[in-house]
Amino acid sequence: MEEWVDAFLLHLQNKNFSPLTLKSYRTDLEEFLAFFKNRGQNDIRYFTSANIRSFLAALQTQHNPARNTMLRKIASLRSFAGYLLEQGELVRNPFKLLCAPKRQKILPKFLTVPETEQLLATAAHTKMSPRDRALFELMYSSGLRRSEVVGLKISDVDFFNGIVKVLGKGSKERLVPVTDAALAALKDYLACRKNPQPQDPLFLNKNGQPLTGDGLAYIFKNTAIAAHLVRKVTPHSLRHSFATHLLNNGCDLRSLQEMLGHKSLAATQVYTHVSVEKLKKVYEHSHPKYRGIKQ
Repeated sequence: MEEWVDAFLLHLQNKNFSPLTLKSYRTDLEEFLAFFKNRGQNDIRYFTSANIRSFLAALQTQHNPARNTMLRKIASLRSFAGYLLEQGELVRNPFKLLCAPKRQKILPKFLTVPETEQLLATAAHTKMSPRDRALFELMYSSGLRRSEVVGLKISDVDFFNGIVKVLGKGSKERLVPVTDAALAALKDYLACRKNPQPQDPLFLNKNGQPLTGDGLAYIFKNTAIAAHLVRKVTPHSLRHSFATHLLNNGCDLRSLQEMLGHKSLAATQVYTHVSVEKLKKVYEHSHPKYRGIKQ
C-alpha cells in the first residue's frame, strides 16, 4: 500500500497542493499504514469501512486527539480512497456509510492592539532587527499565512503601488495592500542585503538561506518571549489580529475575505464572533435606554 500512498501524494503535488498540506497528508496516511502493518494487513483490500472505524477508534482511545485533528485525518483518508477509486483499485467507497463528527468551532486567538504594538516594537530590537521588523510589519499589515510569507520573492512587493502579490492555497494569486510602515521596513531590510535581485527570496535566515516555515515559527516564539506576552504567539496570531482589527475598524467581510484569500465567506465570518468590542461600542452609542442610564 506504500506505493499507492506515494503515487497519491505525487498526484496531489502535481495539482499544486501546498508543502504543508502534503506533509499533513503523508503523516496521516503513514499513521494509518502503521496501524494495519501491526495487524499484519498491508493490502488495499483491507481499506474498508470497518477497518477505518477500528483505526479511528484506536486513535481516540490511545491519543484522544482534538475533534478537528480527527476530521483532518478522516479527510486525508477520504481523499486517498477517492484516488484509489479513480484508479480502479477499490470497488466501493469505504466512506459511503461512514459518518464524520461535526467540525468543532474554535474562535481565532488574536492579540489586542497594544499587544500587537508591543510585539512589533520588540521585533525592531532583535539581533536580526532589520529583517524581523520587516517580517512582523508585513505580516500584520497584510494578514499573510506562514507559507505565503516564506514563499515571497523580492519582486512580489510593489513598492510604488503599496501591494504584495501572494501565492495562496491552491496556487491562487491575490494582491494584498501593504502599510507604509511595512514598506519602509522592507526597504530598510533590503538595503542591508548584499546585491539583492528581484527573484531572490524576500526573507533570509541568519545563514543567508531562504527562511523556512519552521524558522519563521522560531522567530515568532522568541520575539513573543522577549516582548513578555503572556499568551502563545504564532505566525497565525498576526493573521488573526490583522483580520479582527480590520473588522473592528469598519472593514466589510467581502473585502476581508479577498485579503485573507478565503475561498468561502463562511471562513471569514468566524471573525465576526471575536469583534464584540466594536458591537458593544455601537450599542452603547446607539441604544436610547443605554444612553439614558449613562446620563
